[in-house]
Amino acid sequence: MLPSPTRDAAQAASDIETFGFCIVPEVLPTERLVRLREALYRAASEDRARGREQKFRLDYAHDETNQRVWNLLSRDPIFADLVEDPLALELVKATVGWPALLGNISANITGPGGGEMVLHADQIFVPEPWPARPQGVNVAWCIDDFTDENGATRIVPGSHRLNRKPAAEEATAESVALEAPAGSIVVMESRVWHKTGHNRTKDSRRAGIFAWYTRPIYRQQENWFLSLNPAVRQFASDDMLVLLGYRTEGLGLVNGKSPA
Repeated sequence: MLPSPTRDAAQAASDIETFGFCIVPEVLPTERLVRLREALYRAASEDRARGREQKFRLDYAHDETNQRVWNLLSRDPIFADLVEDPLALELVKATVGWPALLGNISANITGPGGGEMVLHADQIFVPEPWPARPQGVNVAWCIDDFTDENGATRIVPGSHRLNRKPAAEEATAESVALEAPAGSIVVMESRVWHKTGHNRTKDSRRAGIFAWYTRPIYRQQENWFLSLNPAVRQFASDDMLVLLGYRTEGLGLVNGKSPA
């Protein structure tokens, strides 16, 4: 049994705890979705034209059909709005608490014929045995429709309750496609097993933007202190400063105090 899509934040938080994920439809209005899609595909085209693409180690090395677009915060201000979306942050806080860190916000674009990703859990960097609670949460923004045919993220239902990463022999564990219309979010806690699905279409790309948040004790996947466009920090809100690691308590201090 899988949870039904819901617009109720409390139900969505409950679904994350029970099932390891939730689907919230119609989060992005049409005009905002169009702007996001244009900005993302423009960034992806620029990376490809300039030879700046970087693969992800959990993609299969032989697969050239999927494209990653990194450090979206520095590409267009519209991506910062996703990081601080009130509903997304409410679900982040319900799952991992506050303060939290933004580990990364990147895109995964799977093209026609695109192969699957390696089955994994997002907190594979945490030594086992894992704590009893998730250490991170991934908010996936559906920029295009997510369908079984076009490579929607696939999940192994209930795998978060195993509280461990998948073993090598479980790489082909039975999974289900998380289908959702463009403009939805799929929120997954960090222990649930998942992967990019196989894009079986002949001419359709499927783009998703993944905002990855963790408890504040973990190193961020993207080194914001080196890669971030300075304007993002200059005009950042209090919440964004916390998420980037510039406003801290106890860790990450500069001369004994928070750097911002």
